[in-house]
Amino acid sequence: MASAARTFTRAIARSNLRPVARSSRFAVPAQTLRSAGRRGYSSEANASKSNSGLFWGIGGLVAGGAAYYFYSSGDVKAKVTGPFVPTQEDYQKVYNEIARLLVEKDDYDDGSYGPVLVRLAWHASGTYDKETGTGGSNGATMRFAPESDHGANAGLKIARDFLEPVHEKFPWISYGDLWTLAGVCAIQEMQGPVIPWRPGRQDRDVAACTPDGRLPDASKGQDHIRAIFGRMGFDDREMVALSGAHSLGRAHTDRSGYDGPWDFSPTVFTNEFFRLLVDEKWAWKKWNGPAQYTDSKTKTLMMLPTDLALIKDKEFKKHVDRYAKDSEVFFNEFSEAFVKLLELGVPFKSEDRYVFKTSE
Repeated sequence: MASAARTFTRAIARSNLRPVARSSRFAVPAQTLRSAGRRGYSSEANASKSNSGLFWGIGGLVAGGAAYYFYSSGDVKAKVTGPFVPTQEDYQKVYNEIARLLVEKDDYDDGSYGPVLVRLAWHASGTYDKETGTGGSNGATMRFAPESDHGANAGLKIARDFLEPVHEKFPWISYGDLWTLAGVCAIQEMQGPVIPWRPGRQDRDVAACTPDGRLPDASKGQDHIRAIFGRMGFDDREMVALSGAHSLGRAHTDRSGYDGPWDFSPTVFTNEFFRLLVDEKWAWKKWNGPAQYTDSKTKTLMMLPTDLALIKDKEFKKHVDRYAKDSEVFFNEFSEAFVKLLELGVPFKSEDRYVFKTSE
C-alpha cells in the first residue's frame, strides 16, 4: 500500500510543477523541487482510513538552549563540561533526523507521519490567548493530562511518541522546540513552502496546561472560526491561509468522529484543498457519523462544516479564490501565518530565524 502511494505521489509531484513560494517578509530563498530520488507519499481516492484533521482530530532538561549533557555527533561522543549553546547546524541535525524517520517509518496512514506532525505543531501552538498571554507552543504542556486528553488532541500521542527517539538523541532540545521544528520539517519534506523557524521555547510543568475549548470545533461556522483565530490575533486572510493545512492528512472516526481525506494527495502539500472547495460540488454525507460533506463526483473526499464556511462567507471566500488560483501566493501567505502561529507567546531572545535544508 505504502509503495503504491509513493508511486502515485511522485506522479503528482512531477506533473504539477508548482512554483515554490518565496516569502518577502522573511526573505527566504526560493525553494527548489525535490530530486527524483526523494521519497514522496500520497493516497488514492479510496485509500483506507486510519490522522485526524490538522485542527481536530516531564519538564524539559533545557531552558533557553543551554544544558549540561553528553552530546553525540555521529559515532563520536564528547562530554560537554560547560553550558551547551546549540547552533543552526545543531538544529539542522535534529531536522535531518526527523526527515530520516519520515522516510524510514512509512507504515502510518497514507504512507507518512508527516501530517500528524504538522497537526501536533498546530495544536501545541493554537492554544494561545493574546489577552492572558497563556498557551501557545512555549511550554509543550500537551505532555500532561488534562491537556493531552482534550478531544481536539485525540491521536496526537502517536506524533509525540514518534518524536521521542529524536529527543533521546538530542536531549538538549526542548519539547516545544522539537514539536514545532517537526512541523516545519514535515511541511518542507512534503513539498510545501519554506518555513523559517527559531528556537527559544522552554518546557513547563502541568500547572501551565491550558483549558479545553481553545482549538477549533469542526461542527461550527464562520463566527466560531473568527472567535478561535481572533483570540490568537489572526485576521481573515491568515485564518484562511492556515486552513489550507487541510491539504494534508485525514480525519478519523476514532478521534474526531469524522472520516476521510480532504484531497487525493494527503501527504503532499498543495493548494488542492482550495481548488476542490471552489470547483467541486459538496453534499451532506449520508451516514451515522457527525455532519460532514462529501464530494458529489467520487464520494471519497470530505469537507467539514468549518471548511464550507470558508466559501459561504464572502470575506473568507475572497482569499479561498486567490489561493485556488495561485499556489505561490498560498505558499507565501501560509508560510508567514504558520511562522506567526508557531511563535505565539514565546519569549524569544533572538530575532534570527533559521531556514533548513530539505533532504534529497
